[in-house]
Amino acid sequence: MSIKSTILGFPRMGSDRQLKKLVEGFWSGKVTEQELADGSKQLRADHWALQASYGLTELPVGDFSYYDHVLDAAFAAGIIPERYQQVDNSGTQAYFAMGRGLQNKAIGIDVPSLEMKKWFDTNYHYMVPEVADDQTFSLHSTKVVDEFKEAQALGYTARPVVLGPVSLLALSKTAKGSSTKPLEHLAKLLPVYVELFGLLAAAGAEWVQVDEPVLSLDLDAAVYQPAFAQAYTELAQVAGLKYLLTSYFGRLGDNLSWAAALPVHGIHLDLVRGSADLDDALELIPTDKVISAGLINGRNIWKANLDKQLATLVKIIGARQSAAPVWVNSSCSLLHSPHSLKPEAGHLDQETLGWLSFAEEKVEEVAILAAAITDRDSVTEQLQRNAANVLSRQQSERITRPAVQQRLAALDESSYTRQAAFNVRQAVQRETLKLPLFPTTTIGSFPQTAEVRKARAQFRKGALSQEEYLQFLDAETRKCIEWQDEAGLDVLVHGEFERTDMVEFFGEHLEGFVFTKRGWVQSYGSRCVKPPVIFGDVSRPNAMTVDVAKFAQSCSPNKPVKGMLTGPVTILQWSFVRDDQPRSQTAGQIALAIRDEVVDLEAAGIRVIQVDEPAIREGLPLRKADYEAYLKWSVDVFRLATTGVRNETQIHTHFCYSDFNEIFTAIKSLDADVITIENSKSDLKLLGALEVHGYAAEIGPGLYDIHSPRVPSVEEMAARFAALQKYIPAENLWANPDCGLKTRGWPEVKESLTNLVAVAVAARKAHAA
Repeated sequence: MSIKSTILGFPRMGSDRQLKKLVEGFWSGKVTEQELADGSKQLRADHWALQASYGLTELPVGDFSYYDHVLDAAFAAGIIPERYQQVDNSGTQAYFAMGRGLQNKAIGIDVPSLEMKKWFDTNYHYMVPEVADDQTFSLHSTKVVDEFKEAQALGYTARPVVLGPVSLLALSKTAKGSSTKPLEHLAKLLPVYVELFGLLAAAGAEWVQVDEPVLSLDLDAAVYQPAFAQAYTELAQVAGLKYLLTSYFGRLGDNLSWAAALPVHGIHLDLVRGSADLDDALELIPTDKVISAGLINGRNIWKANLDKQLATLVKIIGARQSAAPVWVNSSCSLLHSPHSLKPEAGHLDQETLGWLSFAEEKVEEVAILAAAITDRDSVTEQLQRNAANVLSRQQSERITRPAVQQRLAALDESSYTRQAAFNVRQAVQRETLKLPLFPTTTIGSFPQTAEVRKARAQFRKGALSQEEYLQFLDAETRKCIEWQDEAGLDVLVHGEFERTDMVEFFGEHLEGFVFTKRGWVQSYGSRCVKPPVIFGDVSRPNAMTVDVAKFAQSCSPNKPVKGMLTGPVTILQWSFVRDDQPRSQTAGQIALAIRDEVVDLEAAGIRVIQVDEPAIREGLPLRKADYEAYLKWSVDVFRLATTGVRNETQIHTHFCYSDFNEIFTAIKSLDADVITIENSKSDLKLLGALEVHGYAAEIGPGLYDIHSPRVPSVEEMAARFAALQKYIPAENLWANPDCGLKTRGWPEVKESLTNLVAVAVAARKAHAA
């Protein structure tokens, strides 16, 4: 039996975030379109060369993207809303306008971006295509064909990667003013895929990886089974191509029986998060179809236990001795892993380095597993070294802190409950804070300017002393607070100039974390994050934000300044998390650390404390059967973090881009006094959740999208605010942006917030009239 070694995809950004620099240079006019294309071509070539150097027998192509692979698929199929078709003729500007919006007053263009949502339960965001009733489809881009030819020309055996037609439509939304569901347009879309796959076949492709990740979800078989049958029956008409039907992030479950019968040539199994499928898959997948075994975790950074995964591979091969080949693969694309561990040498200690595996190392792990089947002696040394590293982590004394575990185990119900019910707290807080109707605030961060980044870099290099750096931060904080006060905002923030990232900052002050030097992963567009690594039990040795919060409040004697913290679920979700104990236990440890900080902030005189939880929805399991357990512990850890304060202390929290209907009951159970919540990019879908579920506490649905460089007008935000007042009592409604302002520039921030304050002031006057 032949064993193919491959991966489902590779990180796009490059070892030093080269793509980020190219794309942002193009946006700013410093990089031409040709330079963007040439630099990206070189980056792809470098990535293919790296994968081939470890002996992968087939390389994925088409996984590269300037911005987002779902946007690529929609653009290629001609799903381009009319408002973007005015932008340019070449397509590149229109493509980026769909991703980030475009505002150019000189030529009269002002278009917001598409809606953005989390990619399943990851911290990656995708752009949501819009499908209209009169939608037409056409092959608008041959990007994947062009990249396949690039790889061919370099001598590689390549496999094009394409987002499948059913998932593309299932992940889309109905355009405003339309009524048909996107999946109802499947028959019109399929000819575009047939045309595209025909071009791939003509170019010499043998296999196409067709990603259908919706197969990991609970699907209505009455709708999706015929849709998949229709799609793949039609695609089977393309002569000369073989299809690898690919899903990831979980088990196929009930979808496996009919997915296995589709007219495809191979099926990929995520055997990291969907290992429960294996026995059924060995029974149900016909012997003439390839099984692609996703044995190397594409979503976490721990070294694989290769002996354990090798045993699973041997089991698969043993069950299919005379069947079609077996492939060794990553569980999902390595998009969700940092590029390479090599830059961490000298930064991380040797023991920790031995525990970790980034994208480059995962490529090697795939190759080792495949080689071990055909010639185990050739990789004996690698397998022994892997076993030693796995054992080192299991036995390390750095992992466990008995005092932390004992404190968590000793908690009782009182640790999860505020002193009084919300209505009592609200009355006390109104008397204490004396805020106006429709209070205005921001979510936390303000622009991280070039000066802020330069000062941080100089401090880290030793060019600035600690005293000089702290003086710089104090000056930036004071300027930020003074501007907010002058602009008329009611509840202020200190700007977070001391923080590189809302999770990394707290991890740096907690025990149980380590930090990488260049462990960047893509979050959306050109935005990258560097998740900390939780390797052991978590505790707080010292206060983390109290001194900064006290200084910030001293700069604003007449208005409250929020204490800004990141919540336990978000710290968990946006880190690479230890896999040797339940995630709920790690979250509980983080919650205790945040609780201590909340109590200390209150003792320091901070009257408003925000504990951000933008990732609660992201952590929701893909299968509804798993919802209840997750929502129970995620609500519990938030309450554990926030219930140690008096009634007069106002607790805020914040949520990012999500489908809120599925978690709104849990949001209510958090018992926060005020929630700020993404709203502007989702066509006010939040209002539907409010109408269905109701919400008695105070709430600030975002009035404008901060992920786009455009400045919203007063009229635009006023219309949004007026719609909100129909569903939310005036005394409970706040005015704020969607999210933090870290990635924006000061000029647009000032203009946007000035407009937002004007909206709130006008609403107060109208309400009083």
